[in-house]
Amino acid sequence: MHLIPGDPVDIILGESAQVSDKEHLRKMLHLDEKIHVQYFLFLKDIASGNLKSIHSKRSVWKEIGERFPATAELAFWAMVFAMSVSIPLGMLAAIKHKTIIDGFSMLIALLGISIPHFWLGPLLIILFAYTLPIFPISERSNFLSLVLPAITLGTAMMALLSRLTRTTTLEVIREEYVRTARAKGLSEGKVLFKHVLRNTLIPVITIAGIQTGALLSGSIITETIFDWPGIGSLLVEAIQSRNYPLVQGCVILIATLYVTINLLTDVLYAFIDPRIRLQ
Repeated sequence: MHLIPGDPVDIILGESAQVSDKEHLRKMLHLDEKIHVQYFLFLKDIASGNLKSIHSKRSVWKEIGERFPATAELAFWAMVFAMSVSIPLGMLAAIKHKTIIDGFSMLIALLGISIPHFWLGPLLIILFAYTLPIFPISERSNFLSLVLPAITLGTAMMALLSRLTRTTTLEVIREEYVRTARAKGLSEGKVLFKHVLRNTLIPVITIAGIQTGALLSGSIITETIFDWPGIGSLLVEAIQSRNYPLVQGCVILIATLYVTINLLTDVLYAFIDPRIRLQ
């Protein structure tokens, strides 16, 4: 952040302000200190919970707390979209292996991985907000305003998980216990949902847990495109205004959530696979 051109003092006071006023503000914000001194002051503020925004003088955690629910809501529905589409799509592609359905499913997955958020978002806006005015595109008003950003954010994860689900399902349906279940006379539905799906979900949940952290960082672009009032847009605003403490607070929160989600993913394994509990 300190290497990016731009001075927060100039942004606050304006470039035409008196030099003495600038120096006074720079001293108040400790921006006149050397970088390593600023770093230790930052650690002190973190430890004491006194990290404050340069511009508003409010606690960074309060500003983040006001925006976090919007990001959590967007990430949740993006995950719901990704999981609800990818698992049926991947399993269908595996069951219909080497058919036109399999090829079509993998084409959708390929497109989902290939299309970046900054292109997909404006495309959805043009199609479903202007050409067909179905969904609102500005701010967080109701559930309909959530649909397009959730699809934009969840598409890449949907594509990744559908390919993974297909690959894992192809491996699982060839296992001995699946053949044994069919030999016992179980219906195809029970075989798929009780034996195949449950074992397919283990690697899928692994990647989904890791990708949930990526959703939080990926939301920066999506929230900016759709003017969504979450952590991503707050981080962009903080970078543009050179609000160092607010940027640092956002990064710390995203990193902490990333680690926490990975831990919860490991714990979740035990509820899906009893063999992990025994280990």
